[in-house]
Amino acid sequence: MTDINTSLRGRALITGGSSGLGLTFARHLARRGLDLVLVARSPERLEDAARELRVLGVEVDVLPADLGSDDGVQIIAERLGSTESPINVFVNNAGAGMYTRMATADPTALLVGTQLMARAPMVLGGAAAAAMKERGEGVIITTSSMAGAAPMGAYSAVKSFIRVWSDSLAIEVGKHGVQVVSFIPGWVRTEFHGRSGVSTSSIPSWLWLDADRVVAECLEDVEKGKTTSTPSKRFKVIGFLAKHAPAPAVAAVVKKLNKGRR
Repeated sequence: MTDINTSLRGRALITGGSSGLGLTFARHLARRGLDLVLVARSPERLEDAARELRVLGVEVDVLPADLGSDDGVQIIAERLGSTESPINVFVNNAGAGMYTRMATADPTALLVGTQLMARAPMVLGGAAAAAMKERGEGVIITTSSMAGAAPMGAYSAVKSFIRVWSDSLAIEVGKHGVQVVSFIPGWVRTEFHGRSGVSTSSIPSWLWLDADRVVAECLEDVEKGKTTSTPSKRFKVIGFLAKHAPAPAVAAVVKKLNKGRR
């Protein structure tokens, strides 16, 4: 474990912490000496992750919860607000694929995705921020996506919402010692896309990044005091172009990337 003077200290709670970027955050934070609380739906996968991480010499608690349900969100909100073993770092990361058509008479999939990736992180981030504000310190990292910078469908819309929410929360609580960071990765090689059942054949190979790299860059940005983290120069450029390029040009690129993904 590394003993460094940083805002990344104490105990971290990570949603979606049993796989993908969540587990990668857990590994990096454990190497920094933070104790962990891992949240995910599957108790079995949580225990597998906990066994791996305890080898690094940190305490690891597991908290199974379905953030697609109000009851699950309430369980985690209460843990974030607890004064016993308080949470110093909250990685607001749980997510899933949301590649359904928006023109539909059955909005079930859209509502499920919105609950998991908009309503739940908003409620949990608010609970964490309130507790941290009371203590005068804390870090919240909220996973958005570069997809939120372009009109690529319902997933993009939800990720755009959560980024604006995170940026707004940063302004609200920053003066109280709470650092809120919008984490905006591009395409990252994890099991996320395979579990979502979406094809990635239209995504050029040079756009894919390594999970360890993007998490390491995010945590470096946290330590620099930033409130936005977009790992890699290529995605910083892509984000700039998505914001400033002519809308017809952005739409043309989106159509090409979306081709064959469903």
